[in-house]
Amino acid sequence: MPLTLDRLNAAGRDEFSALLEGTYEHSPWIAAAAWQARPFATRAALERALVVAVREAGREAQLVLIRAHPELAGKAMVAKTLTAESTREQGKAGLTECTPEEFERIQRLNAEYNAKFGFPFILAVRGPRGAGLAKAQIIAAFERRLGHHPDFEFAEALRNIHRIAQIRLDDKFGTEPALGHRVWDWAERLAAHSEPPYAERGELTVTYLSDAHRAVGQRLAHWMRADCGFDEVEIDAVGNVVGIYHGSDRQARRLLTGSHYDTVRNAGKYDGRLGILVPMACVRELSRAGRRLPFGLEVIGFAEEEGQRYPAVFLGSGALTGHFDPAWLEQRDAEGVTMRQAMEQAGLCVADIPRLTRDAARYLGFVEVHIEQGPVLAELDLPLGVVSSINGSVRYLGEVLGMASHAGTTPMGRRRDAAAAVAELLLYVERRGAAVPDLVATVGVLEVPDGSINVVPGRCRFSLDIRASADAVRDACARDVQAELEAICARRGLTAHLEETMRAAAAPCAPEWRARWERAVAALGLPVHRMPSGAGHDAMKMHALLPQAMLFTRGENAGISHNPLESTHSHDMELAVRAMQSLLDQLASETP
Repeated sequence: MPLTLDRLNAAGRDEFSALLEGTYEHSPWIAAAAWQARPFATRAALERALVVAVREAGREAQLVLIRAHPELAGKAMVAKTLTAESTREQGKAGLTECTPEEFERIQRLNAEYNAKFGFPFILAVRGPRGAGLAKAQIIAAFERRLGHHPDFEFAEALRNIHRIAQIRLDDKFGTEPALGHRVWDWAERLAAHSEPPYAERGELTVTYLSDAHRAVGQRLAHWMRADCGFDEVEIDAVGNVVGIYHGSDRQARRLLTGSHYDTVRNAGKYDGRLGILVPMACVRELSRAGRRLPFGLEVIGFAEEEGQRYPAVFLGSGALTGHFDPAWLEQRDAEGVTMRQAMEQAGLCVADIPRLTRDAARYLGFVEVHIEQGPVLAELDLPLGVVSSINGSVRYLGEVLGMASHAGTTPMGRRRDAAAAVAELLLYVERRGAAVPDLVATVGVLEVPDGSINVVPGRCRFSLDIRASADAVRDACARDVQAELEAICARRGLTAHLEETMRAAAAPCAPEWRARWERAVAALGLPVHRMPSGAGHDAMKMHALLPQAMLFTRGENAGISHNPLESTHSHDMELAVRAMQSLLDQLASETP
C-alpha cells in the first residue's frame, strides 16, 4: 500500500520512523528528527525536513551516515548483505553483473577512494531520471571525484545521499515526477543535435544557424505544435521559435517567457533550454485539460544568447526589444561567413527583423526559468531559488609594460616585472571582490607575450570582469581596482593601459513578479531563498521592455555549467514546472 502524507502526518514518532525505514541507509535517526516538523503539506516539505535533520546533526553524525552506505560493487554486494534498497539500485545500474575486468577496476577505485577520504564513494546510481546510470558513467564519476578536495567530496557525498533518499521516497509513495521526466526527455533529445567535430566526440555544441541549431529549432517548433497544443508556432526572422497559447480572450495581453537554445562549445544540456521546456510542459498540461487562462502565453526559444559564432550576443531577445543592430549583419564567423549570409542560407528574411520588436502594451511581463549555473543552491540543498537581480557587469582588457631583462643578472630590487605587478593586482581584485556582498571580480586572462623561463617579464596582458547586483557597487569596485593598478605601477616603475570592452546595466527583478515566484516556491513547501544572478540572461535584455523576474533551479555536480557535467534531475525539473504553474494560477486569479 503506497505511503501518503496524511498517514505520515498522523503517525507518532516511532511509526513515522518505521514508515520511512530505509530511506536513509541504516539511519532511522534522520526520520525521527524530521518527525517534529509535521504536518507536511507537500512531498517537497517532507524532503526538506529530512535534509535539515542531516544538516543540523553535525559533521560526526554526517560522517557516520556516509559510512553507513556500502561500497559500489563491494564486499556487501558479493556477500549479498546489501539492504533491499541498495540491492535494487546497484542492480538497476548493472553493478550486480560486472565483468571481471569491471569488478576489478571498481574494487581498485574503492580502495583508492577510501584511502584518500576515509569513507565509501557515494553516488546516486539511479541517476537524474531514476532509471539507472550506465557502468561507464559510474566509473567516470568515480575517477573524476577522486580528484576532489576532501571537504568538497564530503559535501558531494551528502548531496548524493539526499538524492538516493528522494528516489527511495518515490518507491514508497508509488509516485514519479512525470512532468520532470518529460522535460528531462526533451532535453536529452535536443542534445542529440550537435556540430562537427564536437558531435563525433560526444560533445554538445550548437551555435547560431548551424545545421544542429536549425535542427533544434525545428524540433522545438514540432513539439509545440504536435505535443503541446500551442495555437500558433513560427520560426521568426532571427530564428527564434515562437509559440503562442491564446487566453480565453484571444485579444488579451500575454505573459512572455522563454530562454535560449544555442549553446557554448562543449556545453551542458540545460543552460537556456530548461527555460523553454518548462513553460512548454505547462502549456501541454493546460491544453490537455482544455483550460484557457484569462491571458495568453507566448513561449520563445531565443535563437542566440551565447555569442559563440559571431561577436554580437542576445540576437534573439535583442530583436524583440528593438536592439538588433543592422551593422551586426556584416560580422563574419571563423569561416568568413557573414551573419547576413548565414541568415539567408537558413531561409530567414533579414528585412523582417525590425518588425519583431514587441509592443510592451500587449504584454504583462517576462519570466524566465534557468539552471543556476553556480554552487549556491546545491550547497544549501535547495532545489529552487528566486532571483533578486541580474548583475550588472563591466569588462576590461589591460596591459602592464615594464622592462624585459635577464632573470639571472637582474637583481630583485632592480626589476620592472610586469607579470609580478599584475599578480599583485589579481590578489587585490580577489580581496576587493570578496569585501562586499553580491559583488564578484575576476582576472580570467593572464598572459606574458613571448615569455621565457629565464626572462623577467616586460609585458603582461590581463582581463578584468566585475559584476554586482547594483551598478553603483560595480562601478565603485572598478574605480578602486584602477586606482590600485596606478599605485602598483607607480611603485614598481611601470606603465599600464586599461580599456573597457563591455558594460551592461544591472537588471533588478520587478518586485511584484519576484513576489509571485516567491509565493510559488513557498506553496511547494520550500523555503524561499533570494539570490542575485551573476550570469547574463535573456531576461536582462527583456528588462528594457517589460518587468521581469527569474527562477533558478539547482544544478548537480556542485552547480557547474558551460560544461558537459552541467546537470539537473527530474525532481527539480518537476518542481520548476509546478512553480511556473503556480505563478500562472496566481496571475489568473489577479487578472479580470
